[in-house]
Amino acid sequence: MPVLELTNENFNATIESGKTVIIDFWAPWCGPCRAFAPTFEAVAEEFPDVVFAKINTEAEPELGSAFNVRSIPTLMVFREQVILFTQAGMMPKSGLQQVVHKSLEVDMAVVHAEIAQQQNEVSAS
Repeated sequence: MPVLELTNENFNATIESGKTVIIDFWAPWCGPCRAFAPTFEAVAEEFPDVVFAKINTEAEPELGSAFNVRSIPTLMVFREQVILFTQAGMMPKSGLQQVVHKSLEVDMAVVHAEIAQQQNEVSAS
């Protein structure tokens, strides 16, 4: 599956698709971003059931700001509309593969239960 370019127009639909979504926040002027791109694309080919997407923070500054992206590249993993992982900086191929595998192994029922509990605790206080 080719890497998807995310914009304000297709972001919500992509995140709400029910698939695991790995996002690379990047900018064209960023050397480390350009160096990481081939790794990101190679790993995307290994996981056809996962959506690999890029957000150009120059073209879509609102999305970078919405997720407090302070440095690029920044990687985020969304699953069932929950951010499971975020990390700034480049990552070796093996590290990215590990992040994808671990993200797919997460029991989302447990994650949603924890989120509900936290929301209840905040509401009660």
